[in-house]
Formats: sequence, C-alpha cells, structure tokens
Amino acid sequence: MANFQLLNNVDHKDLKIITERSADLGDNVWYAVTFPSEFRNLQRHYPIFFIKNPDTGAFQAVAMFGVVEGENLFLDENGWNASYIPLNIMRQPFLIGFQEQDRDGEKVPEPVVTVDMDSPRANDEYGEPVFLEHGGNSEYLERVNSILHMLYEGMSHCRLFFDTLTDFNLLESFVLDVQLDDGSEHRLAGFYTINEDVLRKLKGEHLELLNEQGYLEAIYMAIASMTNIPALLEKKNQQRKVDPEHVEH
Repeated sequence: MANFQLLNNVDHKDLKIITERSADLGDNVWYAVTFPSEFRNLQRHYPIFFIKNPDTGAFQAVAMFGVVEGENLFLDENGWNASYIPLNIMRQPFLIGFQEQDRDGEKVPEPVVTVDMDSPRANDEYGEPVFLEHGGNSEYLERVNSILHMLYEGMSHCRLFFDTLTDFNLLESFVLDVQLDDGSEHRLAGFYTINEDVLRKLKGEHLELLNEQGYLEAIYMAIASMTNIPALLEKKNQQRKVDPEHVEH
C-alpha cells in the first residue's frame, strides 16, 4: 500500500532514494504509462500499445516490457537492460499530487511533489540524497522535478491526442497470440494499436491537421515500435531457456 506524503525539507531532510533497477525495488512491471512526446525515445526499445483506463474508460499509451503481468524482460542482474528508461519509471517513488491554493480568492488545485514513503527505494541511509545538508534541493531532486514536469505536461496533452485518434477511427483492438519455443502459449489481449488501413486512407486535410497538432509523428513512432515485438518475444524465449521452471503470474 502506497504512503504518499507531501515532500518537504523538514520531515524528509534525511531522505535518500535507491536508484538501482531491480525486481526487489518494484521494477517488475510489464508496462508503464507514457505520452506522445516520449514515443520517439521509447520506440527504439519497447512496443507502444494503447489501453483503456479501467476506472475512467479513457485511452492511455503504454510502453510494454513483458508478455505477462508482473514481468519485466528488460531486468537482469545488471539492472535495466536498455539505454532509455521511461519517465514514469524514472520518477519513482515520486508522484505529482494536487493541493488547493488560494488564487484571487478562489481555491484552485496546484501540482505538488509527493513521495511514497513505503517504497523500497525510500530510506535514510543509502542512495541519492533528496535535500542538501542545509535544506536546499539536491541535484537528484532537481532531475526528478524536471521528470515530473515533463510527465505533467505530457499527460495534460494526452486527452486531445486520443480524442483525435478516436474521431479519426485510428485505434483498433489488438490481440497477440504467442507460442514460445518451449511450446507454451500466451495471449496479449485488451490492448489497442494504430489502424494502419484507416491511416493510409485519410485525406490530405486530415493528415495536415494531424501534422499541425504534432500527432502524426507520434502515430508513426507508435507504428514503428511494433517492430520491437519479436525482440521482446526473444527475450521471453531466452528467459525460459535459462529458467524453464519460471512460474507465470
């Protein structure tokens, strides 16, 4: 259970964060939520799919790390085996929260930085210091603040992106049936991808609109990311060869 607290240099003056990557530290997740402006960096390593938020029904973009829930095939004994780690992973255990502030006599929600004090990364002995000795922000915290800002800005623009994809009928449901080298079978279901047939049939004015909004590049980055599926499956095959008794969750 998460225990998010408003970050401050009094209660958290000795707080340190372990920044290594491992399953024990919570990195054994099979996807991370992302946003269009991050697609260019992600598509070099990870398939980018789309899902519907189970609580709101809104679409979200996700970078995939595994074939089954609770699996990250990019983790090994040396940490995270990829040159780019998604921002939603890098920001942990911090998260943007909202706190009401007075503005011209009205209460408005303002973004604030919170930290999960129950995270295995949070402690007061080992890792990157969050605050300097006399209370100022450490370089590490400044990097985290930058990551949180990019996430906040990126996620804020997602709704219009998905509204446009929906209006143009550019999302289609996607099911991937996988048979591994050892004969085991897996099914990826509940995901969506770009409908390339619909994309190819869009008229010039629609493509121009997508380009003007900056969405066309993100669409093609998501399509390009699908070439990472064979590499992901090969990682799964190699895992099964090393650990044939591996239990799926």
